[in-house]
Amino acid sequence: MSGALALGLTHCGTPRTVTREDPATQVQAAPPVSTDGRVHARPSAAVTEPGLVGLHPLGLGGGKRDGLLYVPRSYRQEHPAPLMVLLHGAMGNAAQMLEVTQALAEAEGLILVIPESRGVTWDHKLATGSEDLAFIDRALTHVFARYAVAKEQLSVAGFSDGASYALALGILNGDLFPRILAFSPGFVHAADPRGVPRVFIAHGDKDAVLPVEKSGRRIVAELGAAGFDVRYLEFAGGHSLPPDVLRAAALWLHEPASPVSAE
Repeated sequence: MSGALALGLTHCGTPRTVTREDPATQVQAAPPVSTDGRVHARPSAAVTEPGLVGLHPLGLGGGKRDGLLYVPRSYRQEHPAPLMVLLHGAMGNAAQMLEVTQALAEAEGLILVIPESRGVTWDHKLATGSEDLAFIDRALTHVFARYAVAKEQLSVAGFSDGASYALALGILNGDLFPRILAFSPGFVHAADPRGVPRVFIAHGDKDAVLPVEKSGRRIVAELGAAGFDVRYLEFAGGHSLPPDVLRAAALWLHEPASPVSAE
């Protein structure tokens, strides 16, 4: 599989279980995207610095925005756990994403790595010198050294701007992330796909921030034409991340991969 995937960019914010629209949004042109965008961290065969369960700051922000690590109570080092990198929307933060997903993490035994963008939103460049990409790489290196992670159960997910970034990050690193979850994404732009990750996309049919016909539906068509295995859920609602959508995503994570061949 090769070639660039590109759609338009719209910024947006925090996931909500209500459907109130957010009028404070801005529309911008999609900036250029590097063909690199590679994450170098990999799960370790042996944990060198065993970590604790529960909620912890990443502790890597250096006085700037940081992020959170959530390890469910069921975690045991002898049983590698699934792990999800979770990306917030524009002007959002890790605490907002944890509030929406903590119950899911406990129910699924899922480790959550929730980094915060270096600025008010993700840079969408995925260039070699990208601060966001470098921070995510550092966060994963930090977690992989402390927790046993099932490498076949790694995923990257996001809401809104974070969903757009998750799509690019996941497609460019499909050899690390076999699954991508994008909740209300605005665009997808990945110039050099690696691997063939499966993709789950959900979008509200009344989304006034990122209208579904110009974003969710369009992205699904774009990815399908490029050969990706895409599951699409269009729900009744606006720019939000409802609990039933999260439940559907969790069920999808348990589904076996259907055979898809990379070209």
